[in-house]
Amino acid sequence: MTGSTAGPRGPRAAHSTQETSGARATPDTRGGAAYWLEHAWLDNHVEPGVAVFVADGRITEVRSGTETPPAGATVLRGLTLPGLANAHSHAFHRALRGTVQVGSGTFWTWREVMYGVAARLTPDSYHALARAVYAEMALAGITSVGEFHYLHHAPGGTPYDNPNAMGEALIAAAAEAGIRITLLDTAYVSSGVTGRRGGAPPDRRQLRFSDGTADAWAERASALRGSDHARIGAAIHSVRAVPADQLATVAAWARERAAPLHVHLSEQTAENDACLAVHGRTPTQLLADHGVLDARTTGVHNTHLTVEDIALLGSTRTGTCMCPTTERDLADGIGPAAQLQRAGSPLSLGSDSHAVIDLLEEARAMELDERLRSRTRGHWTAAALLHAATADGHAALGWPEAGRIERGALADLVTIALDSVRTAGPPPRLGAETAVFAASAADVRHTVVAGRHLVRDGVHTLVPDVPAALAASIGALRG
Repeated sequence: MTGSTAGPRGPRAAHSTQETSGARATPDTRGGAAYWLEHAWLDNHVEPGVAVFVADGRITEVRSGTETPPAGATVLRGLTLPGLANAHSHAFHRALRGTVQVGSGTFWTWREVMYGVAARLTPDSYHALARAVYAEMALAGITSVGEFHYLHHAPGGTPYDNPNAMGEALIAAAAEAGIRITLLDTAYVSSGVTGRRGGAPPDRRQLRFSDGTADAWAERASALRGSDHARIGAAIHSVRAVPADQLATVAAWARERAAPLHVHLSEQTAENDACLAVHGRTPTQLLADHGVLDARTTGVHNTHLTVEDIALLGSTRTGTCMCPTTERDLADGIGPAAQLQRAGSPLSLGSDSHAVIDLLEEARAMELDERLRSRTRGHWTAAALLHAATADGHAALGWPEAGRIERGALADLVTIALDSVRTAGPPPRLGAETAVFAASAADVRHTVVAGRHLVRDGVHTLVPDVPAALAASIGALRG
């Protein structure tokens, strides 16, 4: 696959897993690979003894009832899931971990610290940091990331000689870390919602983010190119950062390319209040007015919504990406994920500011946060939460052929240990429940991307010392 964009999000492809007896001859994988999964999550249940054959980065056959590994197969012990999709990332925020936990404050005080880190990044230093962050994601079983990228230009807003130097650094970093990326190149034009045409101008710290107008953003973003591991999407940073009269420009750019379009939506009540004061509309309603909402669009956070907003997002099949660890870290609030899904909004998960990088924790937190809010249990099954972390997350990023263990799917796998101090005890048939409600990223034993064994027994094969890479790249940014 070499295109820079993907087809529209839609229903999951029909299940095509081929299940045969272990006696069948090993298929010709044309120089591919074979894996034997001790336990595999297939079609919402755990199946023991599954052989997976791979060629050209895709699964060519899935063979159940295979009691012993086929000759030459790599053995993956534990529970193997489809690769996890991190649908919302700001890679440079990883440098904030720990430092923003000192003292108290709000989202807005946190943002001031974030600006300081953003001001010190260059294409080279961002590449080094992102490579380490994406390697950390691979160790956590993440095989695809949606990078919500708005750090475009040099300090002061001057474009680099290559206007896409920062975005291309991220694409290269993902390749070197071995994972897929959807670069969600982000339009960021204004500093706040005003009645003024063009919005309030960006302040000095936001000049790096801004192309000046959505038309200028579209011209720059059009020069980006995808590859086998990378696809190009679009993002509207927020209704604060893209004026109402320019929202349609970004939506049209994505629609013409059948590309995913993401937007921070109603993360903060202050944003809602400003939008209502200026436009007499909620941010959701404003986006709908300008053609932003549809099945290729994903709203990130969707925290402070009205009943009408929820119905509007559901009726347009606009997705919802929940980032529970960041939403609670920043005291944003608990979004109405259960109501959104019931209304028709597909759910995905992201680690956002990377307070932690652990998609199992994000899945667990979505359910547990809803329990706290509603004081009832069991809003999603473990299988439903895994779908949000796999197939639905990949669909939100424009990789609809990923997130399933079946013939024709991308050969992306993650294996969770079932014998750690966190996961030992439950029977393997409850492996999905164990993975979601007990395991953590520390229990990821293997990660396979495009058939390549990327993480082997907890060690990244391309970035052997990920902690050292993180420490060095973050240390280089200290002021």
